[in-house]
Amino acid sequence: MADFTQNRSIFIRIFFVAIPVVIILRLLFLQVFDVGGYKEAAINQALYVKKIYPPRGIVYDRDSVVIMNNVVVYDLVVDPRKVRAKFDTTYLCKLLNMPVDEFDKQFKRLINKYGWQTKNLHLFKNLTPSQVAALQENLYEFEGVELIEHSERKFTYDCGGSIMGYINEISDKQLKDEKYAYYEKGDYLGINGLEKYYEEELRGNPGVQYLLRDVKQRIQGPYKNGTMDSSAVPGASLQLYLDAELQKLTESMLANKLGSAVAIDPKTGGILAYANGPTYDPNLLTGADKGKNLVKLNNDATKPMLNRAIQGLYPPGSTFKPLTALVALDEGVITPGYGYACGGGYYGCGRRVGCTHRGGGHAANLGLAVANSCNSYFCHIFRLSIDAPKYGNVHKGLQQWHRYMNDFGLGHPIGIDIPNEKGGNIPDSNYFNSVYNKNWNSCNMSIIGMGQGEVLLTPLQMANSVCIIANKGYYYIPHFVKAVNGDSNHVKLQKYHQKHQVANIADSAYWYVAAGMEAVVRAGTGKIARIPDITVCGKTGTAQNERIIGGKLIKLQNHSMFVAFAPMQDPKIAVAVCIENSGYGATWAGPIASLMIEQYLKDSIVKRKPLVKKMQDAKIIPNYTYILDSIEKRMALEKDMMKNMSKDSVLRLTRIKDSMRRETENAMMAYYFEHKYGIKLKRTR
Repeated sequence: MADFTQNRSIFIRIFFVAIPVVIILRLLFLQVFDVGGYKEAAINQALYVKKIYPPRGIVYDRDSVVIMNNVVVYDLVVDPRKVRAKFDTTYLCKLLNMPVDEFDKQFKRLINKYGWQTKNLHLFKNLTPSQVAALQENLYEFEGVELIEHSERKFTYDCGGSIMGYINEISDKQLKDEKYAYYEKGDYLGINGLEKYYEEELRGNPGVQYLLRDVKQRIQGPYKNGTMDSSAVPGASLQLYLDAELQKLTESMLANKLGSAVAIDPKTGGILAYANGPTYDPNLLTGADKGKNLVKLNNDATKPMLNRAIQGLYPPGSTFKPLTALVALDEGVITPGYGYACGGGYYGCGRRVGCTHRGGGHAANLGLAVANSCNSYFCHIFRLSIDAPKYGNVHKGLQQWHRYMNDFGLGHPIGIDIPNEKGGNIPDSNYFNSVYNKNWNSCNMSIIGMGQGEVLLTPLQMANSVCIIANKGYYYIPHFVKAVNGDSNHVKLQKYHQKHQVANIADSAYWYVAAGMEAVVRAGTGKIARIPDITVCGKTGTAQNERIIGGKLIKLQNHSMFVAFAPMQDPKIAVAVCIENSGYGATWAGPIASLMIEQYLKDSIVKRKPLVKKMQDAKIIPNYTYILDSIEKRMALEKDMMKNMSKDSVLRLTRIKDSMRRETENAMMAYYFEHKYGIKLKRTR
């Protein structure tokens, strides 16, 4: 009996000690270690932690004119975990002025995609001012629903879309990438253009605001008088070299055309104007309809979202001839007085390469050959350069030529401060070895000297090559941004201050080539580009345009090309213009380049306003653009379908396609290209 009483006493003592210990431990875990998330739940019930999105940096032109600014917009954000059965969807939709079905459809779509545990679902973006006003007064009635504000871009000049790019909400794929660890769901970031390249500078740093809520979740005021809040830091501003008036004029002249135009200050590499055609209103990629507009622009047959100035690859045509001349002069295979007896074509390789002039006088020396754009002359001096005896064989000679081209910034991306720049194509000995099984000579590539054949350049590269001639042998990498938050020495701009010296070509060689280009405008093929009181050095180009569609080589209408710089003695602007499918260089590209130069150097165009209107009103998008796009899209769709098919099924489908479409497709292409447009179809080379 004594043992039982003694044991019961011990048990009671342990019980009375254990209960307080358990309670203390429980309180410790609840209040200190927050097991089960009760602390977070309590805080969330009483506090609203609001992320303050900073305004993105403002973008200015060279004269501090605002090109791109911000407007505040609101997204409707829902926390599915807080949506209860009593949630009044009908009333919320009445405030939003939208059908309940639309709300339910969007809500279910996001739940299926992200699940019920996702904290914030951006249900509707960029609400209208009337929707925001109605919701702000009644938001407390909808638990789990919030209005999140952020900045949206506004273009004050309605131009520069291909330069600035656009912003969008970060994607799920990006959130999984360590590169985007800085961002959270619902954040916005630059997708392309300057918005993407300078994302770190433009985005700023978000702030946090702690707000007290009552039992009905209504905001009552700041928590602890705002002592815990942190302010959002606005993004850095960008000042560009861009001339807003010149940019707007250039875009207007590229309307309803396929092509691009680039203007650069040769002394700094600063881009003064940069436009792609066809143009589009950059405000289409802001606001609630951004997604729909983006789909339309991407599906448009004219490809307005293609950044042709850095992604379009073209044979440069005769605009390449000044570079051919520089190499020949530096190699010592010609002198400025060197002439060639052209009889209307080049016959040096046993087949005729046509020239638009007859009579040897038009190529009696280098200056005349440049002014008259003699094809024979430049085919010949190109061959002289790569066949120079000092190299021993043409393979080594071509490699030396290739090094010259790389020095000129060709065959590789130059490094402009917007993403996705292409490098073009400059063939070397390895290329021709693979094509001709190492059995080739200078005759296999003679037309390269006149800017045709395997050479492909971007319009940016063409403009930069003109900067090299204007500067007599150097260039700065073309770039848009002059200063970040007023700092022209910002770390991201350092590489644009470095001078790139080209080979060691003598100044006299550049002078002779520039003199020939001056004669082009004064009395040669580019007289359309003459400007009173300004000495313009230019070069026309008419580039052959061929595409392979459906296994056929289609020879389309030529591209119109023009490059120039001015004034001759003290160059302040260098320009390259490409207008696709439009014929001679002097017809369209030449006038546009000339008007750009006049606008920049004189601040206005007075006497040639009718020419400006002609350029603005001209519509040079041939109908076959839409036909080719339709064929290419169909072929791409069929290719995607075949990826998921068995080999036998692919073979059967191919046979069916061939038998059913051979006659109809060939007839269609023959009609549109041969009969309607006079464009010859050939077999693929």
